[in-house]
Amino acid sequence: MSDGIRQIRPLDSGIAEEWVRETDEPELRGVSASKHRDGPWWSVGVAVMEFARAEPLESELRCRIAEALTAVTGVTGVEEEDREVWAVFGDPEGNALVEAVAQVVDALADQTRAL
Repeated sequence: MSDGIRQIRPLDSGIAEEWVRETDEPELRGVSASKHRDGPWWSVGVAVMEFARAEPLESELRCRIAEALTAVTGVTGVEEEDREVWAVFGDPEGNALVEAVAQVVDALADQTRAL
């Protein structure tokens, strides 16, 4: 499978739109974005954050993910929702959110593979 970002049909009725990154390394390089029906925000999931708990790598990932999301056109705010999920406010494009975070996890993939 080659890397790619595509829109999928949401399984949850509370989700209006959902995008995923398909990759051969989903635990390391997987990213998803889901737009909620009841408000102007997205949840962006970053799979590697589930196990990236070594410092300083964890802090670097968190900082770079937040910076990447903030830089996406249409984003008005970003905050961590959970260990591996960021809430993104505003009206960005879902594929742009996934692409921004994909670039971060790719840049640090060699370091996360070493964990």
